[in-house]
Amino acid sequence: MTETPATLPSRSAAVGRFFRTHLPMSLVVAVLVVAIVFVAQDRWRRGAFFVGGAILLAAVLRLCVPTARVGLLAVRSRPFDIAAYAVLGGAIVTLAATISSLGVD
Repeated sequence: MTETPATLPSRSAAVGRFFRTHLPMSLVVAVLVVAIVFVAQDRWRRGAFFVGGAILLAAVLRLCVPTARVGLLAVRSRPFDIAAYAVLGGAIVTLAATISSLGVD
């Protein structure tokens, strides 16, 4: 009864498996963090570009990564997710590009 089972994964293996499983969503969140930093520095247009870019990145990742590995980016069916991400990301990037900055980035 003093033996521990050999099948228990180590903590670092569990963390590594978590990041491999959720790598697509982690990349999108990393780009969103960059966007938040820009917005916090009053660079709202650049922040908006990065938000739109993060959503477009989600569309590309949803297109390229198999459904079993896409993690939290899978909301509905693959075509719906790709279309929704592409339209939303494109709209945000277009909006950020067309609004006058009024001397502010």
